Amino acid sequence: MTERTAESAPAQPRTPDRAGRWIRVFHPREHATARLVCFPHGAGTAQAFTGLSGALPDDVELLAVQYPGRAERRAEPFAADIAALAAGTADALAPCADRPLFLLGHSLGALVAFETARLLEQRGGAARVFVSAARPPSADWEEPDLDAIPDDGLADGLRHLGGVPEALLREPDFLAEVLRMMRGDHRLLRRYRCSEDTVLATPLTVLLASADPKNTLEQVQPWTRHTTVDHSVEIHSGGHFGLTERVAEISKLLTRYIHDDLAARAAGPPADLVLEIYLAGPDARGGRLTTDLTLLEDEAREVLPPAVHAFVAGNAGTGATGRANREAFDRWRLVPRVMRGVTRRDLSVSRAGLRLPAPVLLAPISAQTVVHPEGELAAVRAAADARLPFVLSSYASHSLEDVAAAAGPQPRWFQLYWPSDEELATSLVRRAEASGYTALVLTVDNPAPGYRPADLDHGYLPFLRGTGLANFTSDPVFQAALPPGAGTDAVVMHWASVSGNPSLTWERLPWLRELTDLPILVKGVLHPDDARLALAGGADGVIVSNHGGRQLDGTMAALDCLPAVRAAVGDDVPVLLDSGVRTGGDVVKALALGADAVLYGRPYLYGLALDGQSGVHHVLRCLLAELDLALALTGCGSVKAIGPDLLAPAGPFPG
Repeated sequence: MTERTAESAPAQPRTPDRAGRWIRVFHPREHATARLVCFPHGAGTAQAFTGLSGALPDDVELLAVQYPGRAERRAEPFAADIAALAAGTADALAPCADRPLFLLGHSLGALVAFETARLLEQRGGAARVFVSAARPPSADWEEPDLDAIPDDGLADGLRHLGGVPEALLREPDFLAEVLRMMRGDHRLLRRYRCSEDTVLATPLTVLLASADPKNTLEQVQPWTRHTTVDHSVEIHSGGHFGLTERVAEISKLLTRYIHDDLAARAAGPPADLVLEIYLAGPDARGGRLTTDLTLLEDEAREVLPPAVHAFVAGNAGTGATGRANREAFDRWRLVPRVMRGVTRRDLSVSRAGLRLPAPVLLAPISAQTVVHPEGELAAVRAAADARLPFVLSSYASHSLEDVAAAAGPQPRWFQLYWPSDEELATSLVRRAEASGYTALVLTVDNPAPGYRPADLDHGYLPFLRGTGLANFTSDPVFQAALPPGAGTDAVVMHWASVSGNPSLTWERLPWLRELTDLPILVKGVLHPDDARLALAGGADGVIVSNHGGRQLDGTMAALDCLPAVRAAVGDDVPVLLDSGVRTGGDVVKALALGADAVLYGRPYLYGLALDGQSGVHHVLRCLLAELDLALALTGCGSVKAIGPDLLAPAGPFPG
């Protein structure tokens, strides 16, 4: 069955100059920076998108496609096939291509959008394709022959899908017109064929309503096989027609993608940094930070007090774990493939529930004001400039609300050290939700502090001086437990009594899962059995980490544990890596061994120490430039092309 055609009171559409009969515009936006082209469902009209058009921001103009055989085009015959609809639309869009085009197709319209995108790739291409409430083009939609079904049966099918008021279904003229269009459009659908190997070179996002009675996640997931680049799946609320009924939610979702894609286009390839530096010449390098990301620690040592440098750079015990992290990366060598025709690389990640502009997040690091007065505020602004998610530590020098304000619309995650006070834990999670953090990172490898001689020899721990406690001192639950007029000593003593929780077991994880709908990623996992227990307790993903070597001396390198953890959880679970990552080549190696992304820590903190926000920005630009070039030089056109075949053990090439 299909689709509804009942719309709310239609706006008076405008037909763009030279767009002819195919395109309608309900809210013209002369200064829009992008256009969203919307393809209606079977038996639908352009007016289906009136509400969404009004809900979009001023910089996005919606163009609605009007198929022949309906509304003001009723006198025209239905299109012969979906290819004809795509060809007519692609021709009509020619005068509209002065701005990036994003395509959105709902149900039957998803196939038309897909075929239109294929045609546009020969004429400059679309920026992204959104497909809603639809199975993939190569799938059997299992649609019956509507010409063989009586009118009453079709009307019952419309009731099942929802979206058409019962009063309208009881109007004979209205129902007859709907059924006429349903049958005409379904003849196109039943004639449509597409092979499994038909792919776009255009990013693709699948939209699925959580209560769609016609489609399941398992049925729509294979859409991602029909593009060679960025792909993702988004779940939104509502039923089969949630796309046009939940316009505020859908507008926000679409706008996020559109703005991210426009920003990525404007930024240019990260590797452009190299040419930029060369063109600036030697004189411009005076006083600048090194571009060798492995040397930043030495430069930071020159500007930081010894106790602070020891706190930032120190490792547990003899430092064996920290050294092992770096040695693990060095045991693997990249094996470039050549003559691959890679001209521009796609660094984005859309896999296993993650959507990132690059496979890098800024790791949670505590008490950042010890290296720079602005601390996390400077770091998160630099992360936002680079469009990379920032993970805020529970032990931050600025409150999670202040850091969220500094981040603006850019994504951020909150790292939770689970306190022993359950009410305080609840309050921290609720504040993270209210402040727009989009995931929780639960760190579990700290039931006790690590034995760090560098810290101990200086007798220095910033928390005991009140630094790094902003998320606690700003929390109403924490404040309520303090005595009246409490000074720094009282605050620190109370923090020390509640901040740790060595009694935690896996049996407690379901409590946190019930507390929040945010994705939960468990950080500090090395053993595959612990990864399985994390998922069994409700976690959405895991972060393979040994805390950067700061907790236990003699621990296995995180990179060495990564393949076993990936094998334990399977391909559909987000797995990130933390500990020892320094260069773009390191990122490629981590991804080749099974990580979806990495958390990047100490190097950006050294950049913060050396030059504040600008220092962090420099470090991130260097990392992304090196990563971009590493993809080019290994013959990978995208992050998803990275696989174990790019690696070989150090030594002779294995025969």
